[in-house]
Amino acid sequence: MVYRIYFSAPLFSQAEKDFNEKIVKLLEDIKEDGKQLYQVFLPQRDGFEAARLQGLRGDDKAKKIFEKDISEVENADILFMVTDGYVPDDGACVELGYAYAKGKRCYALSTDGRSFMKDMTLNPLLTGCFLRIFKSVEELKDFLKKNKL
Repeated sequence: MVYRIYFSAPLFSQAEKDFNEKIVKLLEDIKEDGKQLYQVFLPQRDGFEAARLQGLRGDDKAKKIFEKDISEVENADILFMVTDGYVPDDGACVELGYAYAKGKRCYALSTDGRSFMKDMTLNPLLTGCFLRIFKSVEELKDFLKKNKL
């Protein structure tokens, strides 16, 4: 069985895009019985970016992006979210809430050490959605050697 993953993360700087591609490659390279285990929807690669939508006004661009991304979350088995940043990306938070409400399995990668609360790195309304929060790429790799998402 191939599991569909919606990859939710900020995608506005080249550094963010490069990091997203690195994590997606890690997921897409996992094989089971010689077959790809995860098919990943990466919005920056597979969806619509506002800057690339020529000939549409702002509201029309937003609607097109929203409909595509919600459709892909709907079709996914798993949502995988990168929560890095001073606060997690607002669009990714909406995708997470939608996925959680739809009963999708949700995971996070949180490598950013900044915290908006002294003893918590993420808002409890986010952490409550996740089955697991990975604190490093190495922790994610180690988990994936022995487990499925």
